[in-house]
Amino acid sequence: MQSPLKDEMGLRRLISAAEAAPSIHNTQPWRFRVTGDDLIELRGDPDRMLWVADPRGHALHLSCGAALYNLRLAIRMAGLKPLVWALPDPAHEPTLLAVVQLAEGRSATVAEQELFEAIPARHTNRAPFADRPVPDPVRAELERAASLEYAAFRTLNRAQTMQVLDLVAEVERVLACDPVHLSEMRQWISANAAGDGVPPHVLGPRPDTEPAPVRDLGSGRPEPGRPVDHFEGRPQLAILSTAQDQPADWLRAGQALQRVLLTATWHGVAASFLYQPIELHEMRMTGGWWPWQEHPQMIIRLGYGPPAAGTARRPFTDILETP
Repeated sequence: MQSPLKDEMGLRRLISAAEAAPSIHNTQPWRFRVTGDDLIELRGDPDRMLWVADPRGHALHLSCGAALYNLRLAIRMAGLKPLVWALPDPAHEPTLLAVVQLAEGRSATVAEQELFEAIPARHTNRAPFADRPVPDPVRAELERAASLEYAAFRTLNRAQTMQVLDLVAEVERVLACDPVHLSEMRQWISANAAGDGVPPHVLGPRPDTEPAPVRDLGSGRPEPGRPVDHFEGRPQLAILSTAQDQPADWLRAGQALQRVLLTATWHGVAASFLYQPIELHEMRMTGGWWPWQEHPQMIIRLGYGPPAAGTARRPFTDILETP
């Protein structure tokens, strides 16, 4: 077996795919470590954790789970099989989120190739979407993508969507009055367009109505000249959830989220996120905050919008350790 971990070009292909994953406020809270010819570790980076907004590491696990799914796909493109040990030693090495072994495998399937090709095209889209429904067959594909990663994906009806949007607006008002949370958020919004954080060119326009179907990340750090626009009147929201709500579930949800997003991208469907209710729950751990019997891991807005710009990624040498 010719392992891509043995040469720099092969290793760069794997890491470049993995680090193209979405992450909370583009913090990119991951590190990779090659520990042998066929072993690579995925670790969370505590220096990039949002200690106010994400004290338990929920968002960090989601972000790293998305990177793990991309890594798995890249390994499949090399004709190998990724064997994943998730959270192998949480008691003694809590930052070690997964160990991946590259084993003999078959050639990648057409479906795997399509998802891999969607990696560079997937970008969070904060622009207004067209009032055009996502077709039922595509929604079914997204449900199947989540189920293949042991998560659930369900779309909300009109009444449920308005209920979630009202909840999001209420949470936004609470977060806007939290100076510590705002201070942490400002460190990453419009921060360093050269490497990480959310730069101005991907903030999108400011919503002209409330409740808005998009998170206005620029509200905490106003950008001069940023336009105001009207967003879709009938937002299409979906919930990604898991059976339980432990670190293993968060990591699993991150992989499911990325598989859903790549499937959506392949079908020409754009996506953005409404994470605020989950964020406030992680900060305060209050009960009865979610209206349904499920463990939500992400609220996803779907639709058809203009092309979205990407964000920069950290240098290869910053996220990779080799023997």
